[in-house]
Amino acid sequence: MKILGLKLTHDGAICLIENGKIIFSIEIEKINNNNRFQEINDASLIEDILTSNGIDLSDIDHIVIDGWGGNDNDNLAIQPRLTIGGEFNYLSISDEGENYQLEVAQYEERHLEDNLLKSIKSNKLKIKGKNYQYSSYLHVTGHILSAYCTSPFAKINEPSYVLIWDGGMFPRLYHVDPISKKINSCGPLFLLIGNIYTIFSQHFGPFKVEGSFAKDNLSIAGKVMAYIARGKFLPELVPIFEDILNDGFEKPMGYANVFAKKFKEELQIRNISPTDEDILRTFHGFLEQILVSKLKKKISRLNYETKNLCIAGGCALNIKWNSAIRESKILENVYVPPFPNDSGSAIGNALAKFVEVTGQFSIDWSVYSGPKVIENMPIAGWKSKAFTVTELAELLHSKNEPVIVLNDKAELGPRALGNRSIIAAPVGVQMKEVLNKIKKREAYRPVSPICLEEKAIEIFEPGTRDEFMLFDHVVRKEWKSKIPAVIHEDDTARLQTVSENDNKVLYELLNEYYKLSGVPVLCNTSANYNGKGFFPDIYSATSWGGVNYVWSNDILYYKLNN
Repeated sequence: MKILGLKLTHDGAICLIENGKIIFSIEIEKINNNNRFQEINDASLIEDILTSNGIDLSDIDHIVIDGWGGNDNDNLAIQPRLTIGGEFNYLSISDEGENYQLEVAQYEERHLEDNLLKSIKSNKLKIKGKNYQYSSYLHVTGHILSAYCTSPFAKINEPSYVLIWDGGMFPRLYHVDPISKKINSCGPLFLLIGNIYTIFSQHFGPFKVEGSFAKDNLSIAGKVMAYIARGKFLPELVPIFEDILNDGFEKPMGYANVFAKKFKEELQIRNISPTDEDILRTFHGFLEQILVSKLKKKISRLNYETKNLCIAGGCALNIKWNSAIRESKILENVYVPPFPNDSGSAIGNALAKFVEVTGQFSIDWSVYSGPKVIENMPIAGWKSKAFTVTELAELLHSKNEPVIVLNDKAELGPRALGNRSIIAAPVGVQMKEVLNKIKKREAYRPVSPICLEEKAIEIFEPGTRDEFMLFDHVVRKEWKSKIPAVIHEDDTARLQTVSENDNKVLYELLNEYYKLSGVPVLCNTSANYNGKGFFPDIYSATSWGGVNYVWSNDILYYKLNN
């Protein structure tokens, strides 16, 4: 059975599940150096991508489209391409330039008792002039199942809570039981939609926009999470945030700007002038506190027998919140998939159909299921030669220069996990500056460490297995002088641990570098043009101009006269 999952709006993607396995998920930003968060605007692209992967549309058994948008214009941010319906919405798309509309499910359930595996069905998907039947599930259903079905809990048939906090919804808790095959909604934790983090932040510091009305910006949240390392948590600001929140609101999607305006007014009334970095650090901490406390309170009132929690939605990219939840010990086991944001929505919707049809929740999958690297020719002025992983480790150690590594298939989700990465030695403090400069990133942005899993606990606290780079770790005191390039301004690091089963090439590279340097850690940041997805091919990587070396599948590409 072949199931095709489609995410047509931002973070567009095409996922194929066949006989209980994710064959691939192609995020549109990761082909042709497309822009980050690229949509699918023309349905003909769907067939083109399938054909390039040896799949004929006629062989697909089920097509599934992600739900989008709410049911009330007053509570909905302006959504391009979307028309609000009754039981479903209408999404605009084209087919080779001819515009039409698709019926799609909405964002989330309206009532706690709603069936989250219920879909709408239509035959209006037109691809290259031919109509196809499809189903559409709630957007939140995709997040729930992309998290739970890929979790270790599904593999052993254990139930789990699933926390979803996305840009357009309140944080909501669900319970998935693979035995009864039910997904139960436990309701919201509190009444702040996820994009308040980015919209509030655009009233302060380097993120400030002109005027009093900021819009959601998908690229801001990660920068804010890095920038707050420069600030201090000011407890005296928390009661102000609490008072504003307790006043309530009428329109959730517009509340973030109202919240920021009221906060600035309160600062003037009280005649206090905290720095912007302290404001943002404290706001981050305030949201973290209520997230953890409300989650604990919610779970304490429920009767489900489980020790497991999955976290997804765009807010699950916030490594500090993930870590705070894990460290709280509310539940024993915490899992975040590598695609918690909408990059996992095509996967999640395909999984919804898989669960509905088969009754099974566990899925066979690998994080390295994106598009395969295109091994075309480098630009003029570059040469190539056979080059082993051992030789690559020697190059990193001796030259102390960054190297682009394009290995096999790309990672799923927004994090570069070694297959579309810029890799460098972490031993010099200047390497972080070098990497941020060549990537045209702000100086406060951190560079992530990748580490041999078995050595992580010696270097980091807690140093647990974190293969998807989605939790915060502190660098131990005795290692600070040894790996300064991967230490953030608050002494933390967004760690990726690597075992041989995770990524054999990356594990071998770390081992070989460890033999040479005594350091089982390397720098890792994504390989891409600024504002674009990962490099899809050798030509793009060599055209970029930021490095002198590109390594791919045992071939080294290098600039002449270097």
